[in-house]
Amino acid sequence: MSLFLDNAATSYPKPDSVYRAMDAAMREVGVAPGRGGYQQSLAAARIVFAARSALAAFFGVPDSSRLIFTHSATESLNIAVSGLLKAGDHVVSSSMEHNALVRPLHLMRGRGVEVSFVPGDREGTVSERAIAQAMRPNTRLVALAHCSNVTGTVQPIGEIARIARAGGALFLLDAAQSAGYFPLDAEGMGIDLLAAPGHKSLYGPPGTGILAIGAGIQLDPLLVGGTGGNSSSPDQPLELPERFESGTMNTPAIAGLQAGLDFILETGMDRIRAQGKLLIGQLLEGLRATPGVVTYGPARGERGCAVSFTVDGHDPATLGFLLDHDYDISVRVGLHCAPDVHRTIGSYPTGTVRVSPGFFTSEADIEFFLEALRKIVKA
Repeated sequence: MSLFLDNAATSYPKPDSVYRAMDAAMREVGVAPGRGGYQQSLAAARIVFAARSALAAFFGVPDSSRLIFTHSATESLNIAVSGLLKAGDHVVSSSMEHNALVRPLHLMRGRGVEVSFVPGDREGTVSERAIAQAMRPNTRLVALAHCSNVTGTVQPIGEIARIARAGGALFLLDAAQSAGYFPLDAEGMGIDLLAAPGHKSLYGPPGTGILAIGAGIQLDPLLVGGTGGNSSSPDQPLELPERFESGTMNTPAIAGLQAGLDFILETGMDRIRAQGKLLIGQLLEGLRATPGVVTYGPARGERGCAVSFTVDGHDPATLGFLLDHDYDISVRVGLHCAPDVHRTIGSYPTGTVRVSPGFFTSEADIEFFLEALRKIVKA
């Protein structure tokens, strides 16, 4: 029995419709949009346009041209951070961030941008009051993750967005762990820049992502080159989305991403989240009943679909190896690309074991994992 419990990294398996959509786009279209006036290229353009429109509607982006396709949330965050900030600007972030945001901010520090990382508490919660206290007259951006990839902690983004706006700053949300699992309305929630991957809770393939750019926000592109238009000029076009979509687009992957979104809409996000809550509750109950286990994250209330834990006297890496080798169970171990999170919650430097079920995980799967862990711990 092969059991995949690393959906916080990449959801697997995908809905069958995702595989079918990608196969059809590859076999029946097989070319990029905007690279010709012939029927195949026009068909590719229709695939991309339909996916862009559907995602914009899903995320509350009024102008779909301001939702651009990227290859990951990491690329989206890099575009937002490097495209917006200039020397002398100040950014407020937190100690609960993934390296996908931390490293771009660190890079900008070397270019004269000031960055303040507000510490989270032991459960991983970032106080909106601490964000407010960190604001300065030159604060250009407040940037943080909606949901932690380590602890599942959900931040109070509504309040933080209001604080950013009151201070004259833009609000950048890393929605890597929340897009497709929690409702997000960029315009309604005051999110100026929304970065999300396609391959996690949107059920799309790897190599897909989006960045939604609020009205009136000007960013410098991270990548320039061919866009299929304005070919006589050496300058990158100003029009969106072309300004940020240089090079050949991955049409089959975008078709798969739309199929993943269609699956969410047909299934219902409430149903998906209810399944996640059920499995996370079962996980937490079983882990807390296992001698020597320490769980991390919120003791109660809302949380994402991931649980991190350690076991006294057992190295997380060894636990992960044994779960894989002896029971064919895939979990994530270590620092999860978020060392500051582990410093915050007290699990640095060894990190944790992270278990992240998906919609296709069953209660029997969780019980199988818990029983395997008990056997390893007792050995």
